[in-house]
Amino acid sequence: MTSIYRKEMENILAPQYQGKGILPVCETFDRISFETLLAETDARFIRIYLGMDKDLKIKIIAVAANSNNVDILPSTGAVALDGDDGNIVEDGVRCPTICPPPSDLNS
Repeated sequence: MTSIYRKEMENILAPQYQGKGILPVCETFDRISFETLLAETDARFIRIYLGMDKDLKIKIIAVAANSNNVDILPSTGAVALDGDDGNIVEDGVRCPTICPPPSDLNS
């Protein structure tokens, strides 16, 4: 599947967006990012969303979801007293620009 994606990723874009590095090959997150998500109260899942930054680059966003399959998100008001107020992980290292060593999944 990753081979097909890399082969076709530019073809699925409208011509004016091709060749601009909009779609990533992958993103790398450190372990603590996912440990933080899984440490949320009742965290049962990690959900991955696709987002777009101001430069139109697709980014991966991860959140925990609870046993009711509901995203655990930061509140819009005061921070919870127990510090368990939801987290969003969006700090992955994007390839391209910084890519991991070649493997069967990325080369």
